[in-house]
Parts: sequence; C-alpha cells; structure tokens
Amino acid sequence: MLLPKTYRKLVARRLSPHFREAAEIVEVPTPRPGPGELLIRNRFAGVNATDVNITAGRYRPAMTPPFDLGAEAVGEVVAVGEGVRDFRPGDPVGTIKLGGGYAEYQIVPAKHAIPVPEVSAEVVSLLVSGLTASISLQEVARIRAGEKVLVTAAAGGTGQYAVQLARMAGCTVIGTCGSEEKAALLRELGCDRVINYREEDVARVLREEFPDGVDVVYESVGGELFDLCLEALARHGRLLCIGFISEYLTGPQPVARPRIYARLIPKSASVHGFFLPHFVAHFRTHLPRLFQLYRSGKLRVAVDPTPFEGLESVADAVEHLHAGRNVGKVVVRL
Repeated sequence: MLLPKTYRKLVARRLSPHFREAAEIVEVPTPRPGPGELLIRNRFAGVNATDVNITAGRYRPAMTPPFDLGAEAVGEVVAVGEGVRDFRPGDPVGTIKLGGGYAEYQIVPAKHAIPVPEVSAEVVSLLVSGLTASISLQEVARIRAGEKVLVTAAAGGTGQYAVQLARMAGCTVIGTCGSEEKAALLRELGCDRVINYREEDVARVLREEFPDGVDVVYESVGGELFDLCLEALARHGRLLCIGFISEYLTGPQPVARPRIYARLIPKSASVHGFFLPHFVAHFRTHLPRLFQLYRSGKLRVAVDPTPFEGLESVADAVEHLHAGRNVGKVVVRL
C-alpha cells in the first residue's frame, strides 16, 4: 500500500478544560513501523467526556503540551514491522491508547493492538464504554441476580451497556436520563424504570418506589446526583463512581456536607472508584464476550446519530456530548 508522506492529528497546544481552545490540528510525517509495531489507519474514534480532563491536564498531571489527543479507535493495519506475526495489512484492529484516537494514522506495539470483528462505529463504542460497564459491574460491584441497579446517564455511551449487562445478570434496572428520546431508547434496552429527571424528581421516585434502597449504583454524573445516589443505597449497597461529568468543565467543586462515612457505615455500604486502565488484565476475558453478545444481537450498541466527520469535527463532538444532546455513544468518522 502506498502511504501518504504526511498525516494529520489533534494535539493539545495549551491546557484548558475547553477542548476547542486547547486542540489544534497539525500535519506530521507518516512514520514507518519499527520492530514489533503496527501502523494503523484510524477510521473511527470514540469521543469521551473525559477528553476535557485530558486537555485540562487533570488526567495525567505530568503531561505538558504539546501532547496527542484521543483514546479509543478502530481501523485497519496498513503496515507491519519486523517480527510481527499476528497481524498483517488489511486486518481490522482496535486500540485504546491515550493520544492515539484523534489521528489519521498511529503507531502501536503489536502486543497492544486489539483484534476486532469489524471496522465500525459500533465496535469502537464497545472498547472503552463497553469495557468500563462490563468490568466494573462484574469485577468490582459483583452484581447478582435479583439486585436493584441504578444507572445514571443511562442513555449515554457507557450507561447503555450498564443497563443491558445488569438486565442480563438478572437485575432490576432503574435508569436516569434527560429527554424523552433518551427515555425511549432506555425502554427499548429493557430498562425496568426510566426516570426522566426533567419531568420527575429522582429522589422522590427512588424514595417512594424503592424504599429499601438500591443495591448497586453505576454513577457517572457526580455533584448533587452523586449525593442523591449515596442516600439511595441499600444495606450493603455499592456505588460505582466511574466519572463526574457535571464537574469536568469546572473541576471538582468543594462541598459542605457531613463526611461520607456518616452515610456509609450505618448501611455497611461502599463507594468504589473505577479507572479503566487499572483493569487491563481483564480486557482479554470481557472484550471477546462483548463482541460475541454484539454479533449475536443480544447486546445493542446505540451510536449517537449526529454525524461527525474528520478531525475538524472533534471539538463539535466533544461539545455535543457535554451539552447532553447525545443519545448513545458519540463517534467521529475519520
């Protein structure tokens, strides 16, 4: 395959929680893979709420601009380095690499590349968003049949998987969302109780309809909703904190409340932070299952229908997500 002499990628030129202010497209020489490496042509890149934490310098504080942006991507192998035996040009491949997604091409060690069944927006959605839901619910919260699971931002990129995987595990699932379009998706996904917080009071619904509390919370919003979810935990309840999108643009805000142990001890409850890179050892068991569920039609993948094309659209896609307009995973076609 004849490779271009140069390619384009997004880099952070300055630190800012406002992605558009930080990001810039640059053109650089196309590299050739060294021993044990692959050159990949990215076709789809996943957009994540934490992109603004990365540009703000909160994700890895030691990183100083300029640095590459993006995370998960899928594409095809276009060149292999010496010694590579498991991949060849044309193979579909996925990557989860900080600084690898928002680029037309990328170099990765072959041992870190992920064989995928197809090059599609659906597959890129399963990488970070699907793995986060699958690993955190099974390995950390250890959900069990018969439990009640509350999922916040349930129609978002990862919430959609938490809803479906909890249902598959035999749980009763409650999902929060902010529009009727999102509520309709959640009902299609099998959510037992959908709470549109723009039309119903979440605290009242939980108090009146689930008076004994919920066993597991899959929480990604933070702020006041985190506090509400903490109050809603049942005895031995587990709250999975996978993010706090409500405070990503401002940074974590100070609060004046009783310390958290005053809420946890009376219920023997717990809060678990979850950061996907700490669970890489579980990828090899969870990702094939997610792919199998998707390909068999048992797991639905909702990709936000708003089209985002090319690196020029990434800032629009990030802002679309943070405005809460997405239904499903936001993906950029490169």
